Amino acid sequence: MDELLLARHGESEAGASGRVGGDPPLTAAGRRQAEALAAQVASFPAEVCLTSGALRARETAELALAGRDVPIEILRELGDVRFGSFDGGRLAEYREWVGSHPPSEEAPRGESRAGTLRRFAGAFRVVLSRPERHVFVVAHGLTIRALLDPRPQPVVAGAPYGDSVRLTRAQVESAVERLERWCEDPSW
Repeated sequence: MDELLLARHGESEAGASGRVGGDPPLTAAGRRQAEALAAQVASFPAEVCLTSGALRARETAELALAGRDVPIEILRELGDVRFGSFDGGRLAEYREWVGSHPPSEEAPRGESRAGTLRRFAGAFRVVLSRPERHVFVVAHGLTIRALLDPRPQPVVAGAPYGDSVRLTRAQVESAVERLERWCEDPSW
């Protein structure tokens, strides 16, 4: 991989209602966001599209690539946080829990923030090893924030629906190394 176009999926039914987890489809607004993403993707010579296994990510990829002959593959490690007992609950409640627990602590029946970032680092190591020069990834808000934030966030931060960012190989490598360092000592 030489260049990455990383995008967040469109608004999902869960996101529209302020809930986390599950595998909901896109809302009408989310489908419009995915269709608008097509304009950003049009100038990117994508050879492959990788998505998380979430329906909202797959739908976004299909709409953004409509009419193009770009294979879409699932890379499960790009998936959203495993919310555990918070799955289906309010995002505000999950954020409150996160704000009062260390990043290495797993949510009940879920995943820790450090574990999530470690998983993302592994996913992007896979992306970096791809033979295609131009890779389009559709994932989640936290996935994007993890690569872009210069320091770990104390709470779960996202990115706007349908937003995208273009990154070079060197930028992705640097971000992955940063994530791996954060996970070595998750005291943030």
